[in-house]
Amino acid sequence: MHAVVIDQPGGPEALQLREVADPHPAADEVVISIAAAGVNRADLMQRQGFYPPPPDAPPYPGLECAGEVTIVGSAVTGWKQGDVACALLAGGGYAEQVAVPAGQLLPIPAGFELLQAAALPEVACTVYSNVFMYAQLAPGQTILVHGGASGIGTLAIQLARALGARVVCTAGTPAKLASCRELGAELAINYREQDFVEAVTDFTGGRGVDVILDIIGAAYLPRNLSALATNGHLVVIGMQGGGATGELDLSMLLRKRASVHASSLRARPGVEKAAIVGAVRDIVWPLVETGQVMPVIDTVFPLRQAADAHALMEAGTHTGKIMLSTGAS
Repeated sequence: MHAVVIDQPGGPEALQLREVADPHPAADEVVISIAAAGVNRADLMQRQGFYPPPPDAPPYPGLECAGEVTIVGSAVTGWKQGDVACALLAGGGYAEQVAVPAGQLLPIPAGFELLQAAALPEVACTVYSNVFMYAQLAPGQTILVHGGASGIGTLAIQLARALGARVVCTAGTPAKLASCRELGAELAINYREQDFVEAVTDFTGGRGVDVILDIIGAAYLPRNLSALATNGHLVVIGMQGGGATGELDLSMLLRKRASVHASSLRARPGVEKAAIVGAVRDIVWPLVETGQVMPVIDTVFPLRQAADAHALMEAGTHTGKIMLSTGAS
């Protein structure tokens, strides 16, 4: 098969399409012939040498895909050769085939093409596990989503609204702010021109938000804490330009009885990933199939143009997901 390899960390040009060995599934795995894969910020970090794959994962980037099951491991039940599925991966999505534990497979939502389905597993599992399984966002509560026009952000806005929460978000251009409002954000804040703490304080009547989903990192840490309500939860899932170290006012944290939670999905044990995937299938998939939550896809590149996909993501001009297609149907 062909896969996108990284011989040396570097810029987008470090991504090279090359012929590699076909995957062989373990007893609890299936092999998927990949039709499409999502591009995520973690892929950029891997290319730059900052986010290596777990030891048992394929070395190629790519944390989500969709395609046809071609080989089924001896211990797998519930899936057969010829089924179509999308999958949460620890790596290997930038390829024509991938072996994945059966517990990380999701059915293709009714009426969806494989390309659409491939845009969902990583973002859906990330948002649901952090915002709902951990932070317990409840109907009537308010969430602040940083990077509302990102792949994570566009899904988080929709999912929070579909499950009865109020949504505030940040974005950096008028067009992105408009897209966020169309998706269901009641307040969209231009972080280049406005102080999001002041905007959140005004919007909530001084109460603050119950949950913050943050992709920025340490640079936002003090202001995020200021924007939290009493008993609020700050969930940090990235360091997109925000740095790795920052100051935290513990007195404010104690007064607010708040929590700060840092989370990543890729390196979690398989049993944890399977539990998250199962919850997404039970709770999120019905909302997807009724159109209440939909992937927002900006641009699709052929697999051989993975470098162009990374360059677009680094430019930050996109809204929603950037996708790769192998051309397989």
